[in-house]
Amino acid sequence: MFSRFFGSSRRAFSSLSEQEVLALAISSEEDDARIYRAYADGLRDEYPHSAAVFDEMAEEEDGHRAALIEAHRKRFGERIPLIRREHVRGYYERKPDWLVRPLGLETVRAQAEQMEEQAHRFYVEAAKRTEDAGIRKLLGDLAIAEKTHESLAHRLSEKHLGENERVEEAQTERKQFILTYVQPGLAGLMDGSVSTLAPIFAAAFATGDTWQTFLVGLAASIGAGISMGFTEVASDDGVISGRGSPIKRGLATGIMTTVGGLGHALPYLIPHFWTATILAFIIVFIELWAIAWIQNRYMETPWSRATFQVVLGGALVFATGMLIGNA
Repeated sequence: MFSRFFGSSRRAFSSLSEQEVLALAISSEEDDARIYRAYADGLRDEYPHSAAVFDEMAEEEDGHRAALIEAHRKRFGERIPLIRREHVRGYYERKPDWLVRPLGLETVRAQAEQMEEQAHRFYVEAAKRTEDAGIRKLLGDLAIAEKTHESLAHRLSEKHLGENERVEEAQTERKQFILTYVQPGLAGLMDGSVSTLAPIFAAAFATGDTWQTFLVGLAASIGAGISMGFTEVASDDGVISGRGSPIKRGLATGIMTTVGGLGHALPYLIPHFWTATILAFIIVFIELWAIAWIQNRYMETPWSRATFQVVLGGALVFATGMLIGNA
């Protein structure tokens, strides 16, 4: 137990033999090729040009692996020791593709640059640990290759991604972001901000009690958030519509619905009725303008129409709540 706690079950890099260093390099190149192919497969449907970039990077890693295996065969024979990066203390780790999903373009490109920089440092240190001239030259060449690979994604992008392809993929990425997060979140924010106005202000003017009003607002906000979230999840699995994961959409909708309602419920934690109510008015105004801004920014709704829809709808619901509260 203590050995596992202190990490002594792993080997120090300095303790590896030349054969073990080569074996570690071979397994690392295999893992990197798998990761790049997983990136390519994850991007292929929506970003085919970027997928081609990672396909070529995987082929480069295959070439490195083949050269390392040949060097091992000549120096040590056919049997390659089983040693992987997780067996070596302090060795860099790789995140499998399922840990970095969703595979956004910038995410995988940044990950690829980090992978190549780590591989470069490994080959520099590995070359220092061998006395065989041929292996030392190979490891040094690979260190140089990995260093140039930091810009490989950029160079391959220039090959596969022209200006039109870059614009096309950027538009696809933005569209997916809007469909998966912005649109459901906006629907939730509108529902939470507008639909809770009536019950909160009706309770406020009917009771004049800030604590009771807060409880009504809290219940209405959380209840609406749960309802909207489950409705979004159940309404569309995203397969045919292309709107993305229903869980992500449901979370975006539910959270934003709750936030929209709590915005003008929280002021009623203030014991003074009119102070709380005036602050709630101000927050409602900010919420409505935020909704109009999001509609204009992401949904390309003209300012005039977005403002008219949101302000008119909010005013009608607010007036309904006041009238019922004063009845």
